[in-house]
Amino acid sequence: MKSVKLAVSAFALIAASASVASARDQVQVSGSSTVLPYATIVAEAFAENTDFAAPVVEGGGSSAGLKQFCEGVGENTIDIANASRKIKDAEIETCKANGVNNIIEVQFGYDGIVFASDVNGADFVLTPKDVFLALAKDVVTDGAVSANAATKWSDVNPDLPAQDILVFVPGTKHGTREVFEEKVLIEGCKEAGALEAFAAANGGDEKAAEAACKALRTDGKSVDIDGDYTETLARIDSAKNGIGVFGLSFYENNTDKLKVATINGVTPSVDSVASGEYPVSRPLYFYVKKDHIGVIPGLKEYAEFFVSDEIAGPDGPLAAYGLVPDPKLADVQKVVADETVIQ
Repeated sequence: MKSVKLAVSAFALIAASASVASARDQVQVSGSSTVLPYATIVAEAFAENTDFAAPVVEGGGSSAGLKQFCEGVGENTIDIANASRKIKDAEIETCKANGVNNIIEVQFGYDGIVFASDVNGADFVLTPKDVFLALAKDVVTDGAVSANAATKWSDVNPDLPAQDILVFVPGTKHGTREVFEEKVLIEGCKEAGALEAFAAANGGDEKAAEAACKALRTDGKSVDIDGDYTETLARIDSAKNGIGVFGLSFYENNTDKLKVATINGVTPSVDSVASGEYPVSRPLYFYVKKDHIGVIPGLKEYAEFFVSDEIAGPDGPLAAYGLVPDPKLADVQKVVADETVIQ
């Protein structure tokens, strides 16, 4: 790729309350642990192929990254937030309240959420219903809501191993957690017939029913992990009967340590996610602070580099790591080139 240099303009467009005295020489990125390895690969390649300094890329979770992103405009705030879920309306409002009015949303590809256990452990053929019945705080027995008493996977499905239930779930600050709740717990809750029972128990309140579907047991069978996937992997190494919730790309780069479960009979892979056959997948994003473009050296160039065919396309290094490329990558490239903001 060609070397490109950025002529840094004055920070005239930013309100005086959030003005910048002098620009940093490195792009600053924070957020999703799922997006972290992709962004790190891009940052390293960006520094090698341009005259810009390598962006500083940190993790911490989608919610934490977007919280930092929305703190304001200026060189003391980050330029990009990585996220494994779409920014929420409430987060956009927080951004606006703090002067972050021009946000570019970049959806650069897809990832799957997988359930994986020790490579030498039992095989798991799971459904969302199985996961819900294993991990939910409350379940429905004989039409009545009761505390979950299952202790082994075979208690929720006799076809599953007679192995103690222990699942390491991403904590609430992770974007993976939200997709896990929506596409596994709530779907499993519906399949088990519990959603209707929860709604009835809450006077027909559907939001309360969904909250009950997402409520996890607190007796040690479900364990929140606030760190990244490496912590989950370490927990499984210490507790061989544990199952972890991971991003597909992390699993595919640790197949020597992990064995993946099928969901609804489908093995997670780049192909099954790309085709839509694998049911637990999600788009991946990064959000760019437009008011920092032209001020922070290399910001737009980094975003364009990230979504280029050579990097995010089917033959690029991100696909080699496990990313499912966006089939509409050309449209994504136009969003970045035109600096199109969320309305």
